[in-house]
Amino acid sequence: MKFGTVLRSVIATTSLVTIAQAGAIAQHAGGQARPNLVVFLADDLGNDLTPWGDPNVRAPNLAKLAQDGMVLDRAFVASPACAPSRAALLTGLMPARNGAEANQKAPREDVRKLPSYLQALGYEVVAFGKVSHYKQTGMYGFDHFEHDTFHDPDGVASAIAWLKARKSTKPLVIFVGSNWPHVPWPETTEGYDPAAITLPPKTVDTPVTRDARARYYAAVSKLDKEVGDTLDAVDQVLGKDTFVLFSSDHGAQWPFGKWNLYDTGTRVPTIVRWGGHVKPGTRTKAMVSWVDILPTLVDVAGGKAPAGIDGKSFAPVLRGAAKARAEIYTTHNNDGSINVYPMRSVRTDRWKYIANLHPEYTYTTHIDRWVKRVDSGKYFPSWREAAKGDPAAKAIVDAYYHRPKEELYDLSNDPEEKRNLAADPRQAGVLKSLRAKLAAWRTSQGDNRPVEGTPHFEEGPLYGEPDPNLPSK
Repeated sequence: MKFGTVLRSVIATTSLVTIAQAGAIAQHAGGQARPNLVVFLADDLGNDLTPWGDPNVRAPNLAKLAQDGMVLDRAFVASPACAPSRAALLTGLMPARNGAEANQKAPREDVRKLPSYLQALGYEVVAFGKVSHYKQTGMYGFDHFEHDTFHDPDGVASAIAWLKARKSTKPLVIFVGSNWPHVPWPETTEGYDPAAITLPPKTVDTPVTRDARARYYAAVSKLDKEVGDTLDAVDQVLGKDTFVLFSSDHGAQWPFGKWNLYDTGTRVPTIVRWGGHVKPGTRTKAMVSWVDILPTLVDVAGGKAPAGIDGKSFAPVLRGAAKARAEIYTTHNNDGSINVYPMRSVRTDRWKYIANLHPEYTYTTHIDRWVKRVDSGKYFPSWREAAKGDPAAKAIVDAYYHRPKEELYDLSNDPEEKRNLAADPRQAGVLKSLRAKLAAWRTSQGDNRPVEGTPHFEEGPLYGEPDPNLPSK
């Protein structure tokens, strides 16, 4: 046989093998097509939804999603601020290991990102709206992304339009990020009656607070509509057997929520719907972390969960396993020179231990310092005014501003984390054990870098006082 004929034969054979490999790349080892994956992320949403017992909110699409899938009652973020939380999801690594410890920070360039794991399995991986932190999306390696700016109203709509126009036959991973219910909230309560709503624990009941809470719920309802519109498009284009995960990047921007390691800051509403795989109308108390989402998506996609990351696949939980993690670790540092209050936490099934690394600092956030800039800043001074004559209000405000070195909560008997048992001699053994667990974990993480930002030692301004964070005229 002549050399040219042999060469053409080799090329033809190689081409056929390449084509066969390309055709097989969208297959599981068992021969079934890889599922399409949809991840919908809310922004600053706590467990303020009907599936978690909130009687106030109107969110029928999320209630329906819960009925059609599995509710994860104990899902937690890695850090209760936007950038580190999302970086943990998109790397499978905790903040100290991926480099995004403070808010606004991006993970290191050398850290492998979520899209590449799924692209290696033959997926097209795209993002619309706030998926990573604002204007950081490009660095994560998505095949396509749009509208990653602050409160961009076209983010979710662009995802729906893109999905309906898509021609590719590759398996798809689409991330859709809403900006709701991040502040600023709607200017009106949009049908919510401030006088009729039930306020959450650790809230000072003032008229301006009730108005703000009602507008927060109006923002949640806007999120719910975006979820419904997205799922309608997903069901129409990709089919109802598509894997859908809904979650939020951390708790709501309320005192003791966002920027805190209490459950109201780190425990987030999470639902998975996957027709034919996840039993509808089920709930699980298995503890999972946002760093677990990356390996779970890889697992569901038919790949092998990556080694060397902090995340662990919770796909077994979706198939009915009762347990996942024994402990949940969370961290918070700062947001520039706002929210400078480093803290670390370990949570077990029953106990929560928080180490406030600099208890000499005054805990402050956007909530109490930006009086004229954001919604929460407008109501918090009313809490301080109420605290002047109301001991209960004073206790709440003092607990906001001033934290002890250690906090210990018995979550079985005190789920709202109101009674700090760190000084209770009867719990000395529990305190010692959790303190040691957290210290060992921090060592394993290399969590020893100094915190950036300038700490605060004064409480925020009251009405009529100058706001130091606003430019002077």
